Amino acid sequence: MFSRREFAITGLSAVALTGLQGTSRADHHEGHDAHSEHFDACAKACSDCQRECNSCATHCASLVADGQKDHLRTLATCQDCADVCVAAAQIVARRGPFSETICKPCADACAMCAKACEKFPDDEHMKKCAAECRKCEKACREMIQHVAKK
Repeated sequence: MFSRREFAITGLSAVALTGLQGTSRADHHEGHDAHSEHFDACAKACSDCQRECNSCATHCASLVADGQKDHLRTLATCQDCADVCVAAAQIVARRGPFSETICKPCADACAMCAKACEKFPDDEHMKKCAAECRKCEKACREMIQHVAKK
């Protein structure tokens, strides 16, 4: 059994330890908040791009079904880009240690997808996809720069 003195010391030690842990978490959280805008902007851009690429892939599939085989390449490009973007969005959203690692291939995939879609400047759907890919590419490259400066 604890004496009152031992109980008080144990209680004070627990309070002190909790206070120290709270301080270190608060310090970590403040540093975390300083970087949040970069992570959030990148994760959002990746998520938006993934949705637009999936939509564009569906659009391309219908064009290919109508006999426009020149959209076969953009169909595959959009599908691959969407897959890379979803992985990047998930990793960056949780501020994972591979954020920088995934942002490079994501930026590259978005650049390639945008270039493929830009070959069809009269197609509004393709134009929208290219624009979203360029936004994501930019956000990923900014994320890479930010993470490198940490």
